[in-house]
Amino acid sequence: MEENLRQLSNGATKIIKIALFGPESTGKTTLAKQLAAHYDTVWTPEFARDYLQQKWDREQKICDVNDMLPIAYGQVQLENENVAVANKFLFCDTNLLVTKVFSEVYYNYCDPLLQKAAQEHEYDLFFLTDIDVPWEKDDLRDKPEGRESIFAVFKQSLIDNNKPFITLSGDKELRLKKAITIIEDLAKAKTLGFTSKDFVQMYNHGISVAAIQKQLEFCKNGISKTDLLEPAVIKNGILKLSKIDLEAKAAFFESNRQALKLLKFVPASGAATRMFKFLITFLDEFDIESETINGYINRKKDNELSMFIIAMAKFPFFDAINEKLRAECPEYETVSDDFKNYYFIKLLLSSDHFDFGNKPKGILPFHQYDNKIATPIEEHLYECGIYASSNGDSHLHFTVSEVHQQQFENNISAIKEKVEVESNTNIEVSYSFQNKSTDSLTFGSNNTIFRDKNGQLVFRPGGHGALIKNLNTLDADVIFIKNIDNVMLKSNRKSALCKKALAGILLELQQQIFTYLRLFDTKVIDTKELDEVSIFLKTKLNIETPSNFDTWKAENKIDFFKEVLNKPIRVCGMVKNEGEPGGGPFWVRNSQGVVSLQIVESSQVDLSNEDQNNILNSATHFNPVDLVCGTKNYKNELFDLDQFVDNNSGFIVEKTVAGKNIKAFELPGLWNGAMANWLTIFVEVPLITFNPVKTVNDLLKAAHQNSKLK
Repeated sequence: MEENLRQLSNGATKIIKIALFGPESTGKTTLAKQLAAHYDTVWTPEFARDYLQQKWDREQKICDVNDMLPIAYGQVQLENENVAVANKFLFCDTNLLVTKVFSEVYYNYCDPLLQKAAQEHEYDLFFLTDIDVPWEKDDLRDKPEGRESIFAVFKQSLIDNNKPFITLSGDKELRLKKAITIIEDLAKAKTLGFTSKDFVQMYNHGISVAAIQKQLEFCKNGISKTDLLEPAVIKNGILKLSKIDLEAKAAFFESNRQALKLLKFVPASGAATRMFKFLITFLDEFDIESETINGYINRKKDNELSMFIIAMAKFPFFDAINEKLRAECPEYETVSDDFKNYYFIKLLLSSDHFDFGNKPKGILPFHQYDNKIATPIEEHLYECGIYASSNGDSHLHFTVSEVHQQQFENNISAIKEKVEVESNTNIEVSYSFQNKSTDSLTFGSNNTIFRDKNGQLVFRPGGHGALIKNLNTLDADVIFIKNIDNVMLKSNRKSALCKKALAGILLELQQQIFTYLRLFDTKVIDTKELDEVSIFLKTKLNIETPSNFDTWKAENKIDFFKEVLNKPIRVCGMVKNEGEPGGGPFWVRNSQGVVSLQIVESSQVDLSNEDQNNILNSATHFNPVDLVCGTKNYKNELFDLDQFVDNNSGFIVEKTVAGKNIKAFELPGLWNGAMANWLTIFVEVPLITFNPVKTVNDLLKAAHQNSKLK
């Protein structure tokens, strides 16, 4: 590179250089001055401005192509002079890439020396200044027309030259605030060993450097395991209702529901791949030309495949696929059963046909009623009318993958009107996606940052705990939470009764809690009332007061009650443990020594600790994800649910990507650590309320088989 165009390298100076980049009159100079003042450092002005003003004053001539190289020389000299005296940061009002763009735009030519230098000059970050500020006239500026097209050229130049950039919009105060935040994060990212391009990738993904730092610490140092004290059981953490009590709680809900906004929240992200895993494996490993299916089953001891084939006709999708198979195979009546069964499975999963493994569970055929097939979406819509409606209105919210939303909408548009008529309920359906800002960075097995073949950071979803942010945006008085695959036949009225009973328990507790909190706000509380609250905490909420609580002053007791009671509340149905994989209810002690009821997964427990393992295995109940939640306070304001997350209760997951072992931090689960600091009530519910479809063969269970098919 020509010596006059050689940039003093960042490595030599340790100075973080920020380049302001954009068309004329987009606030570059203003921002450079503001940032320099904020960080008590110098800034590099635009050399071309003085150079061209002098030319105008001297000759009354404007810029031409012959001025480009002298301007570049002057700009580099100014920058190198300033970088030598800068304090940690240098803010450059312009740079050679700006000069290059102007040369190409106005003269359709750029000197090769300038072009080479502009491409090679490095900055830790470019701020692309938006055109949302007023254009200001002076002697050197062109007309304001065409700002959009010029801005597009500037942006494309950054992309084409692979420069790390972030667009800044807003007025000058907002831009300054944004820029300072970004710069602070950039500096932090660099201390952690990330490049500028890494930082921009994080920023565009919406993930803060602080979150990345936390994830890195967790992966390096591990996460403290949950301290299990004992399983929650009947009469010790789990409430058991008699039939009379069940009906009474449901009746209480019925008597109050008309005054409430009710909402059903259904996590439904992701494809149904796991549901068909054993069939996908079969297609990958089976050779119809050299082996029989029975031989494969015996060789692999694949009982799932055997069951699938034996009971094939009972699946709600059998007729549709079999009809297609007959159409595709003219020799259907004469070919072997192995051929029919193999190609049935192939049609079921082929991307050219039914493609069930890549579709969301919500739109798959789950139930058959006479000549009608029902999807989980349809069953959830019907459930809204049964227990989640008020004054004929219900609200149903799905968390979905962006690629699946249209399939959900298509399915709902085909059935919604019919369901609304039959259930006499107007159902408002809404959607949200898992926020990318909750994704986790992936690391290699040696805790180094994992990168793809292009050298970019690799992120993976942070688990269902990310959905606490989705839940946090919803405004309702009572929220029912239930997984997409846990649906009931319309004949299962007992399940609906249980949902209403859980909601009744929530409302009763909530009303009493709100009464106490309002009481604390309005008058002096006497000893008798304080004792009443203490008893309520212990008997209804399973919360013990501190051992020396009796010695506390009244005002301190009230402060304690306010802190404990003013929280979101959840009532969780629990079924008897029959060996299903997943979490269960336990008494847990946190790092501050506080004992509470929590839903705990095996991944959160130190399985190498014999005592902890024994406690885990002695659980009598299982979490079916059957929750009824209250997310408003006693003033009818929504809680900020992020404030009640135990951020240290996540866990590290290990996966294989492209043959390489990686690990990543998974967020505290939605009904685990994400709700760790909620008020929690566990209630036993019958097994009939828990009908998940984790594999396709689960559709053969009695809970999913219409009596007319048996």
